[in-house]
Amino acid sequence: MSFCVLHSSFCISLSVRAADIIDVSNFEDSAQHFREVIQPERAIQMLSDQKHYSSEQIREIAGNILVYQHANGGWPKDYDMLAILTPEQRAAVLARRDSKSSTFDNNSTHTQVTYLAKAYCLTGDTALRNACLRGICYILSAQYPIGGWPQSWPDPKGYAPRLTLNDGVMVGNLRVLRHIVDRTGGFLWVDDALREQARKAYEKGEGCLLDAQIRTSDGRLTGWAQQYHEHTLKPAQARKFEYPGTSGEDTPEVMQYLMEIENPSPRIIVAVRAAAAWLDAAKITGIRIEEFKIPYYETVRHKGDFDRRVVNDPAAPAIWARIYDINTGNPVFANRDGSRKDSLAELELDRRVGYHWYGYWPANVMEKEYPAWLKKHGLTP
Repeated sequence: MSFCVLHSSFCISLSVRAADIIDVSNFEDSAQHFREVIQPERAIQMLSDQKHYSSEQIREIAGNILVYQHANGGWPKDYDMLAILTPEQRAAVLARRDSKSSTFDNNSTHTQVTYLAKAYCLTGDTALRNACLRGICYILSAQYPIGGWPQSWPDPKGYAPRLTLNDGVMVGNLRVLRHIVDRTGGFLWVDDALREQARKAYEKGEGCLLDAQIRTSDGRLTGWAQQYHEHTLKPAQARKFEYPGTSGEDTPEVMQYLMEIENPSPRIIVAVRAAAAWLDAAKITGIRIEEFKIPYYETVRHKGDFDRRVVNDPAAPAIWARIYDINTGNPVFANRDGSRKDSLAELELDRRVGYHWYGYWPANVMEKEYPAWLKKHGLTP
C-alpha cells in the first residue's frame, strides 16, 4: 500500500473558528507515554526542548499524523501527535513506515482516523481523506471473526493477540464504525460500499461487546474485563501483572459507549443497569491514594521522584480498583513477575508508580451520566 505525504503547501496554517478546532485530548494517552515512559525501541525520543503545535494548527497536526502512519494503514503507539518534529526525527519516523508495529494500544489508530476525517472536512485535502480511508480499512482488517480487536495487528506478539477493551481499543474502534454508519463525526463523505462494510463490522463488534459482559457463577451480569481470549471470549491475562478480572476502569467506559446509543435495545438496557449495579457494589470508601516525594529513581520503564500509598480518610470520595477478582470481588495487585499481592503497599516501586491500581473512573458516570440516561429513557433507578 502506498504511503502518502503532504504536499509542500500543507504547512501553511489553516485559519479556523473556535468551533472548528478538533479535539486532541484522545492523543494525550500516547503523548504521556512519549514523555514519561522509557522505551528505547521507539523510533525517536522526546527532546528536552521539544516544541508543540497548538490545537488550532490543524494542518500541522494532520501533517504529523500522516508522517507517523504505517504503510498498512495503522499507527504506532506512544508518540505525541502535537510534537513539532525536527528534520532528523521526521526522517527516523518515516524510516519505520513499513513496520508491523501498528496498534490500537493507548488510544492509537482510531484517534488518528477520527482526527483525519474531521480535518479533511475542514481542509478538503485529499491526502487526509486517503490516509483516513487506509486507517478505516486497517480497523476493518484487524477485526477478529468473533467481533473484537487485538491490541495490535498484523503481527501481535506476547499478550497483544488478546481481544482488548482497555486503553480504548474496543470502544474506540466501535465509535469510528458507528460514526461511519450514522454519517456523523466527520465521516459523511464515506461511500456506500465502505459504509456497508462498516455496518457489518459494527454489528458484529457490538454483539461481541455485549457477549463479553462477565457473569458470576450464579448467572448475575457484572462488568467487563480488560482483555479476553480471542477465541473463547473468556477474561484473559495480558501482562504478567494484569490478571483476568472485572475492571473498574473499563466497565464505565463501556457503559458510556452503550449509553451513547440513541435507541438502546432491551439487551443494552439490561447490560448498562447490571454494570451500574456492579460498580455501586464494588466502590471502596474511606481511603484515598496519596503521592509523596522520594529521591529520584529510574526503574525498568519509569522514572520520577514520587511514590504512592493508601491513606485512611473517612471523608474521601468513593474510589474503585482497576482489577477485581471475578470470584471473590477483591482488588487484584501484582508485580511485573506476576506475583500477586493483597495491597498496593506490597508491590515493588515500579508497579506502585507505573500503574494506576485505583482510580475515580466511574465517578462521573455513576453520579451524572447514568442517572441522566435513566431519566432520558424513562427508566427507574
